[in-house]
Amino acid sequence: MNCLIRRTAFFFLVLAAVLAAVPAAGCAGKSSQSKPAESSDKEAGTEGIEAEEGPKIGISIYRYDDTFMKLYRSELKQYLEETYHAQVIMRNAGGDQNEQDRQIREFIDSKCAGIIINPVEASAVGRIADTSSQAGVPLVFINSEPDESERNRWKNQHMAVSSVETDSKQAGTYQGEIILENPGKGDRNRDGILSYVMIKGEAGSDAARYRTEYSIKALTDAGVKSEELFSGTGNWNREEGKKLAAQALSTYGPRIDVIFSNNDAMANGALEAVEEAGMTPGKDIYLVGVDALQETVGYIKEGKIAGTVLNDHQGQSKTAADTLIRLIQGEDAETRYLVDYIKVTMNSTFHNWKGDD
Repeated sequence: MNCLIRRTAFFFLVLAAVLAAVPAAGCAGKSSQSKPAESSDKEAGTEGIEAEEGPKIGISIYRYDDTFMKLYRSELKQYLEETYHAQVIMRNAGGDQNEQDRQIREFIDSKCAGIIINPVEASAVGRIADTSSQAGVPLVFINSEPDESERNRWKNQHMAVSSVETDSKQAGTYQGEIILENPGKGDRNRDGILSYVMIKGEAGSDAARYRTEYSIKALTDAGVKSEELFSGTGNWNREEGKKLAAQALSTYGPRIDVIFSNNDAMANGALEAVEEAGMTPGKDIYLVGVDALQETVGYIKEGKIAGTVLNDHQGQSKTAADTLIRLIQGEDAETRYLVDYIKVTMNSTFHNWKGDD
């Protein structure tokens, strides 16, 4: 049975949370006792608020240089410390599955009460679940999408394993819908075909695959003809996204109506490439991303980026922490929790928002 968590806050509250995230170092700093998230991450230490009173939690993040996961891990660490007085061991897998496997063994050997994993490779999920379950340590996967058969296995074998996810199909659909809200339904040059560039996240990533597929499906479902001029894999990275966009612009230039990016970091890089090519973003070309990073939201306000999709790191981190604590306490939990995405555009977000001049 799936549990769908609906985000029903007013748009101005959503935006306030987004704008608060980055300046507060991923929302860390609500307590004067809490150390800055970045310094504790660098040391990869076990510092925590009243750590002796709460459970020891091991967390492995697939890569620290991912902008969205920086926000996610900071929020997750703070929430565990402040709400559950947990002792948090945070580790950077550096994009290496072997290193992440070693970290998981370290968590088990150091008697962690629970583990949270942002897996490097989707194919490793089953093996990680088995390792944790055999050691009797509850486990929660984050920012990944284990398939239904794997989740059914957890349930059937009574494993203390769960996942907190988003639906990447929803994110892709929202990207397409954002473009359709623009003049000509995104067909900027009005030639009857929406010509686009697709900057993908990471090879083998379900999130990248579904965001790519469903953004274009939204166009097709709306009766809009489209053609892909160029695509490339930017590995969720700003500089790689910029390079791919520059390459596409040098080849296709004004033929491009839209640049889709699987995340905001790459969209922000693409924006730089567009401006360096002498084009006006929002006029000569439309851009769209996913994550609702503060910088991207600023570009939306300036009219440079058509929109983004809020990937709610706060809702996900709190759900992940709460779920793990329930499993540690021997309580039942679903094998999957979904946190909704939210569209962020000039019209939908800023029309009624009064918190900024």
